[in-house]
Amino acid sequence: MAITIWGRLNSVNVQKVIWALGELGLVYEHIPLGGKFGGLGDPAYLALNPNGRVPTLRDGNVVVWESNAIVRYLAATYGAGALWPIDPRQRAEADQWSDWTAATFQAAWLRVFEAVVRTPVAHHDAALIARAKADADRLYSMLDRWLATRDFICGETLTYADIIVGVSMFRWMTMDIDRLPMPHLEAWYRRLEARSAFRKGVCVSYTDMVGVPVPLPPA
Repeated sequence: MAITIWGRLNSVNVQKVIWALGELGLVYEHIPLGGKFGGLGDPAYLALNPNGRVPTLRDGNVVVWESNAIVRYLAATYGAGALWPIDPRQRAEADQWSDWTAATFQAAWLRVFEAVVRTPVAHHDAALIARAKADADRLYSMLDRWLATRDFICGETLTYADIIVGVSMFRWMTMDIDRLPMPHLEAWYRRLEARSAFRKGVCVSYTDMVGVPVPLPPA
């Protein structure tokens, strides 16, 4: 069945999906959408994704939106025993870190990215950046401690949890910020960076975002 993914490649949520597709060795068609490409309000797209965001994936007659749901779908459908853990206890670990990312972690590190990268330098708010970074540092430190005894989120092999959590790492490690020393997190990043699917899907330049504030949602 043909797989199609809609979204702009510099969106971290799209990057999760591209990374997962790469890990699974799946062939897909990519349709740029959102940001400078527009199209989020097109009736044909809203018929696929009524939320009007990216990414959206179509796999034959199956349509899935929301990036974490897409990554889980791909892992369960094409990566059982690899990206998709068979052991329910291991899968519960993958879910807890994935849900933590959705509920807490992603918003925290993105606040730093928005305050440091997307905000024009002339409008940087040092106090806001310090608060955002302290919050993100606390969460990255939590992840660093978890990774002290394992190579990946759920043990010795990469799972969908590494994709959902790890999509942050390229931006976090390349932003112009002072990072606390976190040896286990840094070692994990090096393991991710060694994977061709991570480099292709996630190590995407964000220079066109520098100094460009996040657009406000429509009123």
